[in-house]
Amino acid sequence: MRNLTMMTDLYQLTMMYGYYKNNIHRKPAVFDMFFRKLSEYSAYAVAAGLEQVIGYIENLHFEEEDLQYLDSLNLFDREFLDQLRKLHFTGDISSVPEGTVVFPNEPILRVKAPLFEAQLIETALLNIINHQTLIATKASRVVYAAQGGSVMEFGLRRAQGPDAGIYGARAAIIGGCTATSNVLTGQLFGIPVKGTHSHSWVMSFPDELTAFRAYADAFPDACLLLVDTYNTLKSGIPNAITVFRELREKGHEPVGIRLDSGDLAYLTKEARAMLDEAGFPDAEITVSNDLDEYLIWDLRSQGARIDSYGVGTSLITSRDCPALGGVYKMSAEEVNGRMIPKIKISENPEKITNPGYKKVVRIYNGKKKSVADLIMLEEEEIDTGKPLTIFDPVDTWKKMTLRNYSVRELLVPVFKNGQCIYKSPDLPDIQAYAKSELDTLWEEYKRLTNPHVFKVDLSQKLYDLKQNLLRQYSAE
Repeated sequence: MRNLTMMTDLYQLTMMYGYYKNNIHRKPAVFDMFFRKLSEYSAYAVAAGLEQVIGYIENLHFEEEDLQYLDSLNLFDREFLDQLRKLHFTGDISSVPEGTVVFPNEPILRVKAPLFEAQLIETALLNIINHQTLIATKASRVVYAAQGGSVMEFGLRRAQGPDAGIYGARAAIIGGCTATSNVLTGQLFGIPVKGTHSHSWVMSFPDELTAFRAYADAFPDACLLLVDTYNTLKSGIPNAITVFRELREKGHEPVGIRLDSGDLAYLTKEARAMLDEAGFPDAEITVSNDLDEYLIWDLRSQGARIDSYGVGTSLITSRDCPALGGVYKMSAEEVNGRMIPKIKISENPEKITNPGYKKVVRIYNGKKKSVADLIMLEEEEIDTGKPLTIFDPVDTWKKMTLRNYSVRELLVPVFKNGQCIYKSPDLPDIQAYAKSELDTLWEEYKRLTNPHVFKVDLSQKLYDLKQNLLRQYSAE
């Protein structure tokens, strides 16, 4: 894991300098990471990025060349730079596991650490989790639209830089994609890699049939041919069928064909009929060409005959929602051994934070479907043997009383006193967990447009604390 300690905003370092000068840099503080809202099209997000966060925290330290650069800014004295030279993470971090379905305004990661350390790590945590959660969420929507069809991530060439391509592809797997075209991501994370040839392969030979035969000779057991270079129905598919027959005579079965242009609904229906009639009912039809969840949904509704989808630009950039907008806010500080809640107040009501040292509990009904999330103070407990009444934190008259229910705490310990106590699952296990999480949601929450809003409520004790602090500060 490379050292990303210097991947921070300058104001984190200037605040750290100020904390040090005021001798409050060792004061324990609590910060919550959460996002305030999603795009209008999605009711949920799929958390991703924790594994990289762990690597970042474990490797947190300043190199001598970093300190020399900071010294050259003429902002900091030598004593402060000596403090940075000794810095490493000593605090606690709790987080939802990767693949957890999460919702606006609830902590998805919580930090309790000396102010010096908790402030420094803000930028990197947001950078890592915002991006990867965004892509995992987009992937889950694309996979949902495919309704059982395989979705492959093909976005490297359109990603916003190498890291976005590498970790975005990993996040796409968490969201449900089956493979990636990104070879480095495959190598780093053990992800299946998939791909065939491009149009330039066909154009490099005297004619299409020669190109297809050459590819089949090179990959007799992995022959998937791109059939739309010249004319899909008049030459591409007929030539592919010719080569498939030749492969079969040699004891090999073709994988299938790929379409990258044209009316995919019409062409795939025609292609399926031609392949079936030729005796290749198991030949797969893969499509690409600027796909997203909406186009995939429309193709399915039109009866398109598609087995797998290669999705690139719209997935790797989350084109319709290019930023998650996660934030990192102080919620408490420790003074003389007591946890003192903190609140940020704004004239924009959505920017008012939830104070205190908190946890998040997910509530399930008797059929194991997710009903609501409840943000609570850490010391609170729920007695599942008793009815539980929850209420909307804005429209408090909206209430629900639950009787047959179960609960699960979402935040799990990751670091304790600076030591990692969490083992990241293997990527296939994270993907399976994400799928199981999504399966707990009713279909109304997964609609591609106008999804139902999931309930994220405050416990009565947390609600009262928030209202008391609002009254206190408004009276000053």
